[in-house]
Amino acid sequence: MRRACYSFYLCLSLLLFFFVSDVASVPLSTSSRWIVDKEGRRVKLACVNWPSHLEPMLAEGLGKQTLDTITKRVGSMGFNCVRLTWATFMVTNESLSSLTVQQSLEALNLSESIGAIQVNNPSLLNLTLIQAFEAVVSSLRDNNVMVILDNHISKPGWCCSNSDGNGFFGDKYFDPDVWIQGLTKMATMFNGTSNVVGMSLRNELRGPKQNVDDWYRYMQKGAEAVHAGNPDVLVILSGMSFDNDLSFLTRSPVNVSFSNKLVFELHWYSFSDGEAWRSGNANDVCGRITGNVERKAGFLLDGGSPLLLSEFGVDNRGGNANDDRYFGCVAGVLADWDLDWALWTLQGSYYLRQGVFGLDEVYGVLGWDWCKDRNTSALSRIQALQPPFQGPGVSNLPPYTIIFHPSTGLCVLKKSLMEPTLELGPCNNTEAWTYTSQHALMLKDTLLCLKAEGSGKPAKLGIVCTDSSSKWELISDSKMHISSCNNGAAGSLCLDVGTDGRSIVTNPCECLSRRQDCDPESQWFRLVSSTRSIASRIPLRQLPHQFRRWKIM
Repeated sequence: MRRACYSFYLCLSLLLFFFVSDVASVPLSTSSRWIVDKEGRRVKLACVNWPSHLEPMLAEGLGKQTLDTITKRVGSMGFNCVRLTWATFMVTNESLSSLTVQQSLEALNLSESIGAIQVNNPSLLNLTLIQAFEAVVSSLRDNNVMVILDNHISKPGWCCSNSDGNGFFGDKYFDPDVWIQGLTKMATMFNGTSNVVGMSLRNELRGPKQNVDDWYRYMQKGAEAVHAGNPDVLVILSGMSFDNDLSFLTRSPVNVSFSNKLVFELHWYSFSDGEAWRSGNANDVCGRITGNVERKAGFLLDGGSPLLLSEFGVDNRGGNANDDRYFGCVAGVLADWDLDWALWTLQGSYYLRQGVFGLDEVYGVLGWDWCKDRNTSALSRIQALQPPFQGPGVSNLPPYTIIFHPSTGLCVLKKSLMEPTLELGPCNNTEAWTYTSQHALMLKDTLLCLKAEGSGKPAKLGIVCTDSSSKWELISDSKMHISSCNNGAAGSLCLDVGTDGRSIVTNPCECLSRRQDCDPESQWFRLVSSTRSIASRIPLRQLPHQFRRWKIM
């Protein structure tokens, strides 16, 4: 009965998430490191990117499916939010902003796209680009999907490079005054549109002109312009170096006239670190890069500011070693830190990208024809990260820990009521655990603990919880090997996934040496607590002084 009762609490937590995401009491604001609704309940942004910033200046896919079909699909996949991109010139350049959808496509010789939109969304063709953009936002609102408006680029096109003229203030296409004008127009245009909950000031600042002084000067101006045009929206600030670095904020906070609206964003891809995942030891690389991300951005959470991982993703065809190893690490961090996030990306294909008509987007969750999921297993492991684990309204539940397997998006649960063995299963049906000070993993509110029976044998639940087989420690640089002893590589047995891909066994720990030709992902598990934060792993004395009492001036 106790287990059933606690499963109810976990289900309640998940139901709370979906209830809050569907009928969140807007506007949203911030409370310490959390994004909350009008009632002070946590709203976890689990978004997907949907580009509208390329040369056509039209949300991708409208020749493949009806607009309502696409926006319904976003919600049915569990995303509660879309990061909808736009180009500054769409609203500031009259020769572009006055174009109809059909005229924009004709100018690019996209006659096939015109015909396809005529079939699927004929009412959009004679709308101006701005009106079509508004129609996308309205359709998302009708299907209970929140929107973040992301200023992705100035001159419409593919993003990003150091030399494309769109990288930093003062670049060829990046006039700060024109940018402010565009932000003001968009903020004002969507003032009162309930599902537009945030505006991201600029995507991936970069290039030879980037410097900290101009970042503060113009990002603070942009933030003030957005807030003046629409005081209800969250104001989202990106960092430098392709949005990989916010570390300069340790030296000086952002100075704006408003409070409880600032959010910071981060990007993290496998290629952000070159070929490190492919060529290095996965445990070493995961530990090292996670530490870098903590230093460059994660510290903001401990200072009381929300952090949105607004772009991450992988080649959904599978088989990319760099991406596959990266994903296991980043998914573990997403769960452990309980970050808000936006996956790259929704679209299965483009009207036009880098001169190629109908280019396939292998990072897309939808296939080329926008009809089916590109990779069902890839989508399911993302869906495990959509509910919140912590925060106001969630952490009011009794504390618990789950054992999360990042590379599959599944959690550890009992195989059956009658068997003491364990298996992977959906996280919305997971067991609740307690990780004790004696390093035992106890099934919450029971006398049962997790035990290692030997190499290659199933991990089991038992009632003798004082011997070495019942002690579990996090080892390896990744902190995702759960080992039954701490005697070094020779004597360590780690939780592992059995050859059937579902059962939980113990095997000798993999990749603890500096070997590069091994893959530890089946043994990567993350203990995710409903009460833990980054601060529990970083002593307060190690935090920058001004972030011990983070305050937006």
